[in-house]
Amino acid sequence: MSITRINNFRAREHHAADLKNFLAGILPAIRASAGCQSCELLQDHADPSRIVIVETWDSIEAHRESLSHVTPESIRQAKVFLAEAPSGAYYS
Repeated sequence: MSITRINNFRAREHHAADLKNFLAGILPAIRASAGCQSCELLQDHADPSRIVIVETWDSIEAHRESLSHVTPESIRQAKVFLAEAPSGAYYS
């Protein structure tokens, strides 16, 4: 049974486009990870500062393993555009 991960991001004021572009840039690496079935980036029409990434995985473990490929530099880059810490949860 697959698992869906929904990740919520909120951009700093005037940085919605920067955050969206940054996140779009990491999608190929997510999609190439073992166990990733799909990955989609969505932006709220009413509030463009709100962005989500919806991922479908073979398992929670597959998702967690993919996180080992995220570099500390990528995390530092993302923080520049974030208004708050990202949040996320698994759904089935």
